[in-house]
Amino acid sequence: MTLSQKILLTICKPLLNILFFWKAEGRENIPLTGPFILVANHVHLLDPFFLLFSFPRWIHFMAKEELFRSPFLRPWLRWGGALSIRRRGKIKEKQELLKRTRNTLEQGLILGMFPEGSRSQDGKLKKGKPGSAVIASKANVPILPVGIVGTDKIKGISWLWKRPSIVINIGKPFRLPSTNNNMSKSQRELLTTQLMREIAALLPPEYQGVYKEHEH
Repeated sequence: MTLSQKILLTICKPLLNILFFWKAEGRENIPLTGPFILVANHVHLLDPFFLLFSFPRWIHFMAKEELFRSPFLRPWLRWGGALSIRRRGKIKEKQELLKRTRNTLEQGLILGMFPEGSRSQDGKLKKGKPGSAVIASKANVPILPVGIVGTDKIKGISWLWKRPSIVINIGKPFRLPSTNNNMSKSQRELLTTQLMREIAALLPPEYQGVYKEHEH
């Protein structure tokens, strides 16, 4: 974490505490050194900020390419070390993305990913995309699941005086089987389901969506 990143978090945290009742549970599960991939459900634009304030280390998030086209967001994303991802990239672009994610992890950093691929409109966990599982399997690094609860209540203007309750549930690290080979579609789906169920286990039943039947 750079000095400017530390300063930003220090300045902004009191504001977060004023606007929300929020807490992070399971902080003892966060590896203090070494690379890992953080995977979480995604409901609101503020989700990455709650994660950053919950962790003692900086998180390098994957962000869709469209965000980097914004003159306002682009410098902030680059300052934060975000990695651009094209949702329907060609094979060469996907290979380049794998290379960039591996470089990030080889530096001992945290890679933050939202496996659903986009925000859930109703707060319920959507079917996961295979990208997170493929990257984790090929990089052979731990995965840290996180369940974000309550950001679906941040709607309209009334939340400003209602102070929604937000809980960041941090699970225990786990690993997927390592592979350097190309995976079949069924293998990708199996690993993705395993990853998503780890996230679902950290959410209340009403938020588990398509993974509600998961028994942990």
